[in-house]
Amino acid sequence: MDFTHNHFELFGLPQTYALERDRLDSAYRELQNAVHPDRFAAQPEAEQRVAMQWATQVNEAYQTLRHPVNRGVYLLKLQGIDALDAGNTKMAPAFLMQQMEWREAIEEARAGKHTDMLDTLSDDLRAAHRRIEAQLAELIDTAHDFATASEAVRQLRFMDKLIAEVGDVYEELES
Repeated sequence: MDFTHNHFELFGLPQTYALERDRLDSAYRELQNAVHPDRFAAQPEAEQRVAMQWATQVNEAYQTLRHPVNRGVYLLKLQGIDALDAGNTKMAPAFLMQQMEWREAIEEARAGKHTDMLDTLSDDLRAAHRRIEAQLAELIDTAHDFATASEAVRQLRFMDKLIAEVGDVYEELES
């Protein structure tokens, strides 16, 4: 195994945003089985250390590629772009307005304890998340428009936060 491989090479996958999750999961299990530190328990300490490093790298790579935002950030990083650069906060005005409307709807549902509103909002947010993921696949894999993809990654991150916030409100209302 080679520590210089990028995450996609490590798993033998094409370097694309649109990733076959089953192939990633299968490659992860195979690699994890091959490098798991328990397999090296009887080996010299140096080999145990290398196995631990491999297991750590395999886990980190898997966690990066399985999460849509992290995968987008990583692919853009491979292109020399820091999608989450704190100095780059550019966001389409229409998306910012929509985000404000979603946040207001979350607060309205929280205040009125309307789980039916949360259900609808959750569905809407997940649908928007899927649309942005599809857009990211197009921008990165086909158009190679990495600057626009960078903004889409930031939008997807906002969507993750909103979806998590809806989950928090559900928990809050259940208790």
